[in-house]
Amino acid sequence: MRTTVGIIGAGPAGLLLARLLHNAGIDSVVLESRDRAYVEHRQRAGILEQGTVDVLRAAGAGARMDREGLRHDGIELRFAGRRHRVDFPALTGGRSVTVYAQTEVCKDLIARRLEEGGPLLFEAEALAVEDAESQRPRVRFRHAGRQDVLECAYVVGCDGFRGVTRGVFPTSSRVYERTYPYAWLGILADVAPSHDELVYARHDRGFALLSMRSPSVSRLYLQVAADTDADDWTDEAVWDELERRLETGDDWRLERGPVTQKSVTPMRSYVHEPMRHGRVLLAGDAAHIVPPTGAKGLNLAVGDVVTLARALVHERDTGSSELLETYSATCLRRVWQAERFSYDLTTLLHRDPADTPFDARLQLARLDRITSHRGAETDLAEAYTGFPLDA
Repeated sequence: MRTTVGIIGAGPAGLLLARLLHNAGIDSVVLESRDRAYVEHRQRAGILEQGTVDVLRAAGAGARMDREGLRHDGIELRFAGRRHRVDFPALTGGRSVTVYAQTEVCKDLIARRLEEGGPLLFEAEALAVEDAESQRPRVRFRHAGRQDVLECAYVVGCDGFRGVTRGVFPTSSRVYERTYPYAWLGILADVAPSHDELVYARHDRGFALLSMRSPSVSRLYLQVAADTDADDWTDEAVWDELERRLETGDDWRLERGPVTQKSVTPMRSYVHEPMRHGRVLLAGDAAHIVPPTGAKGLNLAVGDVVTLARALVHERDTGSSELLETYSATCLRRVWQAERFSYDLTTLLHRDPADTPFDARLQLARLDRITSHRGAETDLAEAYTGFPLDA
């Protein structure tokens, strides 16, 4: 089997890259180790930056997002019993974010891919990437009970942190990593959200987040110890703790409902440099991971594949590989700004077990600065709604 671009992984990065390349007239094959049902139902991020929304629309994959997604023009910060709304459009010149789950983005992109006949192989396990520095790198994979080989002009690893693609990079590659001493206990609940925008709460007992998946489904999170087992928390205990951490000094109340899913998400920061080796390139979680506090993971993946698609089209149209040669450096500028923002927001709102009373007061001072100084608030709003995709 031959193609121009072999894409490993049918998450949002791989699927969107395939879509952008199709629109530009560049052929690709997508290999996904899981079945379609798994890809379309795994719960992941749900906040789309303004740039991500614009890209999906321009790619012809935004119709359902526009019908069903929830535009949000701000977030609420809660601390010391206070509430402060950050107004995104007023601070960013009109930008906003959209609540639309990654599962729905994947469903939309899969549907478009299959409608148009683009090769998308589910249950196709990539076993190895070979000849990365040659003109025709190859992907060995297993599908339908037999091994096969995909020959490409380029291989793109969108196969996540545990994928095979990163294994072809030389040992001289640099890895930057931080593991946080806490995690998120998350629930999905069949109850209307208790607030019409996301609420980020800093509390002496730990962080809490009120989010949503739809007008009738709430998504909520609690900071817990890193070794927490979700089964150790009863539904009632989760609701009780959410109520404590989200409490305010007014008459706001948290609405409870049936919990349909409960899970624990670890917190880590990770960057692999470079993101290109020969004719093999990384995108999305294969190259970088951020803690979920800043809602950057999916959006960073979109930035990667937009940059990569532009570089591949440029090479085809001009014969110049200049943009491909700078792909890694271009992406990493944006990646490190997202890492910085996600780290800042995480350490601003979470209680580290090693924190002293001094550290706690510094958090409150930082929050006071954001909520009382337009420049500091603008910096948060600009980062949350998204760094330029061409930065």
